Amino acid sequence: MSNNVDVNNRPDYDQVIQDIADYVLNFNEFSEEALNTARNCLIDTLGCGLLALRFAECTKLLGPIVPGTVVPNGARVPGTALVLDPVKAAWDIGCTIRWLDYNDTWLAAEWGHPSDNLGAILAVADHLSQLREANAEQPLTMREVLEAMIMAHEIQGVIALENAFNRVGLCHVLLVRVASTAVVTKMMGGNKQQIMAAISQAWVDGSALRTYRHAPNAGSRKSWAAGDATSRAVYLAHLSMRGEMGIPSVLTAPQWGFYAVSFAKTNQHQVVKPEAERRFSFSQSYGCYVMENILFKISFPAEFHAQTAAEAAVILHPQVKQRLAEIDKIVVRTHESAIRIISKTGPLANAADRDHCLQYMIAVPLIFGELTAEHYEDEFHAAHPIIDQLRDKMEIREEPRFTKEYLQPDKRAIANAIQVFYSDGSRSEEVIVEYPLGHRRRRKEGIPLLEQKFTANLASRFDDQRCQTIFQLCKNQPALEATAVNRFMELFVIN
Repeated sequence: MSNNVDVNNRPDYDQVIQDIADYVLNFNEFSEEALNTARNCLIDTLGCGLLALRFAECTKLLGPIVPGTVVPNGARVPGTALVLDPVKAAWDIGCTIRWLDYNDTWLAAEWGHPSDNLGAILAVADHLSQLREANAEQPLTMREVLEAMIMAHEIQGVIALENAFNRVGLCHVLLVRVASTAVVTKMMGGNKQQIMAAISQAWVDGSALRTYRHAPNAGSRKSWAAGDATSRAVYLAHLSMRGEMGIPSVLTAPQWGFYAVSFAKTNQHQVVKPEAERRFSFSQSYGCYVMENILFKISFPAEFHAQTAAEAAVILHPQVKQRLAEIDKIVVRTHESAIRIISKTGPLANAADRDHCLQYMIAVPLIFGELTAEHYEDEFHAAHPIIDQLRDKMEIREEPRFTKEYLQPDKRAIANAIQVFYSDGSRSEEVIVEYPLGHRRRRKEGIPLLEQKFTANLASRFDDQRCQTIFQLCKNQPALEATAVNRFMELFVIN
């Protein structure tokens, strides 16, 4: 008797895949808020990539696999002279975007950085635009890039709302690959069957493990993992446009599908979920929600669960800077996700380890009043042993209210509270910051600072005239939307 695993009736595509394909093909109700936020997301993401080019550990990974490769109508990597095939260009753009952990964030049951998808979107859009222009056709416009960003954000973010890949040890860059695959296959002119085939290939690839994000293995792979995901997305889209078949029940196939193989465990004790529970849960359909509510990293290049903690530490800095040697303990009240993801004790091996350590990201601004990318480097850490001395004095406690409000759809708070206690029995005030500067609730306060961040990042690569040209275009929503993608990318080339 058959056990339903060996039945060879080819099914329809899984509903999750059909819904994504229908969304990218048919959705056109882009809100003004979403488009404006996408523009701000574009400039912030590009700026993060430009800033990363100051770091040799990042730039050593960039460029063609075979040195000297020449690619007709190749995609450009902003801030460099590189012209690459779209697959490697997506890798390089995605790597620079994510290197400093400074681009946008989405926090829900799963976490992630939806602007990671820009690596695939820009690489494909630049290549297609040059190709079209060479064939006397109209290139893609930046409006199409903004729309693709909104849709990629939405796919990644809506899946993340109620589905915790981290709970089964999987890395969130899987969702980057799925979202990027969907939107770039559509950009390439794919029909529904081609888009579904490509998405199914993205799922069947499975997921990287999260181990490179956590003690004791945290390291630089977490800085290029998103670039790797976007690169794979472009490659899978390319295969599907050539007619490669899909895997219709890649999610739901008994025994061999994604749910059965990769989504069956519920925690570290390997408790197996009943089959009915090994399904994604969705609380809403796809629209513009994620882009409208995206979280920007404005103040600090730091893992997002620590943004409000770093802000609280900066507020406390004037009170404690002259009394560092007198500190007896530092009590940090935080939310469960921060404890699970970035709270760590013991030696920190590298910059990537430090920018995912809650205690480190509190200690530095308590001592110095700021937190920059340079503060994670080996030389800085070695020169200031007081950082680890303060780390050792921290008590990390879960605050149930913070955990609850972190998951509430109408709040999405990311709260942290810090209080310093001294050896003489005195104490500082407790500073609580519930919403980071990049939160939707603080847009009016945050966007001018986001623009300042962008102009500073531009200045790290370009002269004043080029900086002004780029910034003025990016400030003008209608002008930016009408600009051809290849013309826009030309502004970021270094000769």
